[in-house]
Amino acid sequence: MATGRTHRPATRSRGIPEATVARLPLYLRALTALSERSVPTVSSEELAAAAGVNSAKLRKDFSYLGSYGTRGVGYDVEYLVYQISRELGLTQDWPVVIVGIGNLGAALANYGGFASRGFRVAALIDADPGLTGKPVAGIPVQHTDDLEKIIKDDRVSIGVIATPAGAAQQVCDRLVAAGVTSILNFAPTVLSVPDGVDVRKVDLSIELQILAFHEQRKSGEETAAGDGALPAAVTPRDDSADQGPDGDVPAVMPA
Repeated sequence: MATGRTHRPATRSRGIPEATVARLPLYLRALTALSERSVPTVSSEELAAAAGVNSAKLRKDFSYLGSYGTRGVGYDVEYLVYQISRELGLTQDWPVVIVGIGNLGAALANYGGFASRGFRVAALIDADPGLTGKPVAGIPVQHTDDLEKIIKDDRVSIGVIATPAGAAQQVCDRLVAAGVTSILNFAPTVLSVPDGVDVRKVDLSIELQILAFHEQRKSGEETAAGDGALPAAVTPRDDSADQGPDGDVPAVMPA
């Protein structure tokens, strides 16, 4: 779902692969749910199932953090929550600006999970003068004319772009010029950024297209099963050559 340049000296200096970094939030979500139920320890198999990965991959990921668990006991839930939160930089407050307060931007502003995960919505910004001053999720919308001042005053380093595609690159350029070094992009376009700026892209249409691909494949398998034969498209083969360096099969992306 998310793609873009990465620049994380802290994790790279510790030798943590990007694939592992991408799975840490999955582990944290599962661990937080266990913590809320006052579960003190969890086995690698239980945690892997809750996070949707296999246990061998989980143990390898945690070895990069220096966590190996205790044989016969498992992992300490509260310690892992703290350790992963620290590794992800969630033990401090991160001010975030959301640019583009249409339906999607307003939905993001109303999302209650930011604060509990170390993020604070510092400002909502939109180019429509008719929205200026109107509260969304209790925060008054500010005009894009004030974008640079807002970023400087609130020391914002993370920006969320929820604008139409045509405006996204210009907004991105202004965010970067003002000092933002990490961008979460919901606009259906690829952004160009300089080295040292991270972009994570969330494109719901791509995710739906990938699901459509799998649905079509499953329909073909069901049809073939009814005919008593496997279609050529699903003939068993060795996929090892298609796997990435961490054993992951690369995501299917439309051309």
